[in-house]
Amino acid sequence: MQVIIGPRQVGKTTLVRMVLEKIQIPHSFYSADTVKDDNWLGMIWQRERLEMQYNNQQERLLVIDEVQKLPNWSEYVKKEWDTDTWNNTNIKVLLLGSSRMLIMSGLTESLAGRYELIKMTHWTYKEMKAAFDWDLNTYIYYGGYPGAADLINQPDRWRAYIKKSIAEPSITKDVLETSKVYKPALLQQLFELGCSYSTCLLSYTKLLGQLQDAGNTTTLSAYMQLLQEANLVAGLRKFANDEARKRQSIPKFQVFNNALYNAYSRASFRDVIRDPQEWGRQVESAVGSYLLSQAELSDMTLLYWRKNNEEVDFVLEWNSEIVAVEVKSNGERMTSGLIAFRDTYHPKHSLIVGEEGINLDTFMQLDLHELFK
Repeated sequence: MQVIIGPRQVGKTTLVRMVLEKIQIPHSFYSADTVKDDNWLGMIWQRERLEMQYNNQQERLLVIDEVQKLPNWSEYVKKEWDTDTWNNTNIKVLLLGSSRMLIMSGLTESLAGRYELIKMTHWTYKEMKAAFDWDLNTYIYYGGYPGAADLINQPDRWRAYIKKSIAEPSITKDVLETSKVYKPALLQQLFELGCSYSTCLLSYTKLLGQLQDAGNTTTLSAYMQLLQEANLVAGLRKFANDEARKRQSIPKFQVFNNALYNAYSRASFRDVIRDPQEWGRQVESAVGSYLLSQAELSDMTLLYWRKNNEEVDFVLEWNSEIVAVEVKSNGERMTSGLIAFRDTYHPKHSLIVGEEGINLDTFMQLDLHELFK
């Protein structure tokens, strides 16, 4: 069976519906979004078998959207799939889900060896450019949510859409309904701070002073992991030669989509692009968003590096090789951190993105595998 997972509002359902309009295989599409009946999966599966038998069909495609909403969904799917396999019933199955946490839990616990995983991620600059004719500066500020593209000329509506239609449902439905969170308000505060501090290094100890009912650093670290699994905000770890030092490092906050960064800021596109320092941070966050999302697709690991006053913005790990990436804009040319990292760790490549390096427009459309050649 095929399993498609990805963040909210990136077009999983739309993509599948477009495919269904073109294929010749008989098919049915169901959504489990509001289903409460524990027997629902068994009933629709039996309905599909009867359809095949009545119409003398040799194969049939069953598509189930938001499957993670069903209690014990993976056990029911396993039961029906194994029944079809035993009886040589050729029902092909496609499952879609927004909650990576619950989907992955069910797959690894019950469906090992029975599925192929297809990951979707936030829209890239290349995709937004092709679909909406955006230039790079527009993408850097407004990010990659296609549903919000028509609202960018109405800043208040745009921010409300990002917050109310994407961020809040991602937290309330994909995180709070699938994980044990004892302080939901704290999780929400951490998310908003994480968006505001994208590209910044900030210890959980310092964060405690900015949060109400903050608990402890262990709680914050666990909540940040939930936000990362929901493809909202990540706390990048520091590059080091051993796992213990990575885990103990101060996190560098990074949004998965720059729309999240700017939706929780009141600075307008016009103001931001006129401020060289802030625009430089916007560019770094956009590059980080791209690296983070694309690394998810390719099972790469994204980190940062810092020692004393030397720093490298991003370090990519893949198949025991590393690539260092430094983002420069607004005439910045200082690369001492990149030189220090290169001399110490000998990465596959050491790259500057922006002025004096790889053109930003080119890099934001690059396949990350090219960096390791």
